Amino acid sequence: MITQFNDELSAVATILRQSTVKVKSSVAGVGSGVIWQADGLIITNAHVATSNRATVELSDGRVFAAVRSHFDPQQDLAALKINATNLNTAIISDSDNLRIGELVLAVGNPLADSGAVTLGIVHTNHPRAVIADLQLYPGNSGGPLADCLGRVVGINTMIVNNLAVAIPSTTVNRFLHSSHRLQLGVTLQPVVLGRRTLGLLVLSILPCSIAENVGLQIGDVLLGVSGRALTHPDDLAKYLYQTHNSIPLQVLRNSQQFVVYITGKTVVEAT
Repeated sequence: MITQFNDELSAVATILRQSTVKVKSSVAGVGSGVIWQADGLIITNAHVATSNRATVELSDGRVFAAVRSHFDPQQDLAALKINATNLNTAIISDSDNLRIGELVLAVGNPLADSGAVTLGIVHTNHPRAVIADLQLYPGNSGGPLADCLGRVVGINTMIVNNLAVAIPSTTVNRFLHSSHRLQLGVTLQPVVLGRRTLGLLVLSILPCSIAENVGLQIGDVLLGVSGRALTHPDDLAKYLYQTHNSIPLQVLRNSQQFVVYITGKTVVEAT
């Protein structure tokens, strides 16, 4: 029976390691992250992703440049986006269902070790924090806390009085689906292009912004979103706020039209 339990726990740990990544920031050093969506959305701590750009290393050794799409230092959460698809995603569970005394696992990259696993039990389950009696080290921050079935219930963030503290998965989901509007990082001005054609002229672009990442340039004119004309800067924010899917943004540059694809939360691609 013990042998079977060990085998099952080892299998769970293996699956968890596949959805755990190494996050490298020029400021914060090395931390961990969780593949939240197969299209390259990764969750980590805000104190790990301290800058707009980072490097993400997957469990199979592939390395990607990452752009920070969400950031909330008060909740110590950040979301990164990498240009990858069909990734091994974590199975997310409702942290509210955790019971005190339940077995949990933490996976991360402490002390330069990749995919290290520790085991413990739930000490306390608060709406704002899951506290577990297990060992964490520097480098575990941003990695998953999971139940014994491998379902992620939190993001490890710190150690307090020798107890591990994790941000509940319910908090992470609220963070991702918050009402904060996407900021492209541009200054826009309405312009008249023809007798009845209006557009939004890009006057400035913030460094490391989403606009810079998709390749927008000063002097570009934003024409529309999904065939709907842009006549006021608020139109763009409204369209992005209303959608969770990839949407095409029509752009005019040097008399040539092209499209960049973005979502209301993250960058997808540029063409």
